[in-house]
Amino acid sequence: MATEAHGEGLTFHPMDQFIVKPLFRDVAPGTCVPADGITEGCLKWYEPTNATLWMGIAILCIIGLFVLGTRGRAIIPSRLQSIAELGYGFVHKMIEDVTGKDGLKFFPYVFTLFCFIVFSNFLGLIPGALTTTSHVAVTGILAVAVFLTVTIVGFVKNGVHFLELFWVKSAPLALRPVLALIELISYFVRPVSHSVRLAGNMMAGHAVIKVFAAFAPLILISGVGIAVTPLSILAIVAMYALEILVAFIQAYVFTILTCVYLRDALHPSH
Repeated sequence: MATEAHGEGLTFHPMDQFIVKPLFRDVAPGTCVPADGITEGCLKWYEPTNATLWMGIAILCIIGLFVLGTRGRAIIPSRLQSIAELGYGFVHKMIEDVTGKDGLKFFPYVFTLFCFIVFSNFLGLIPGALTTTSHVAVTGILAVAVFLTVTIVGFVKNGVHFLELFWVKSAPLALRPVLALIELISYFVRPVSHSVRLAGNMMAGHAVIKVFAAFAPLILISGVGIAVTPLSILAIVAMYALEILVAFIQAYVFTILTCVYLRDALHPSH
């Protein structure tokens, strides 16, 4: 529970909402102890969890939007078709603007990334849902996939000339080895920053909402709640509105950084 009445006040656990749990049995949070004391407690790698469920729902929502939205393909589009076309055009223009026409061949991959992240972010705003993009295990896989794709494309397209990405020709000759080392470290840090940025932003906002939500029932416990409860409700509404914006912005940031990395692979020279 987010809030519990004790002799000394309230106890709340804002991080409990990010716990990955099995779908078909109960396990005590943070342990391998089964809730019923009989079944085996630890989570197995093949076992469906709440993370599996919400990632599956995100995929079904994407399929539903683009299958149902493009089924009619009317000249005067329906609302669903308008949303599908808007998303398609938005990502297509982003790739073309950042990477040039050479990068459009990667449109299916980048568009899939954007759709999965944006749907996962917005589904996480449903009360009781798990925000799968708040887990580094999820965002890390996405970021590593981008890193490997960019690296492989860079060497396949440019050969050893891809290493020119780390050699800053515009800098003085004496500084180039130092800058090359910095560029190399920066390149290998990309998957970490790419994944942690998304996961950290999604986790932080949801945790703050949960903290404010813990103070909402205070009116039932203490007279102080007469002032605190309305303020906490207003804070929840404000944070929720901000999280709606953050959900889209973080999907956009992840996608545009992917485009920037692809541009480096396609055109490595400084």
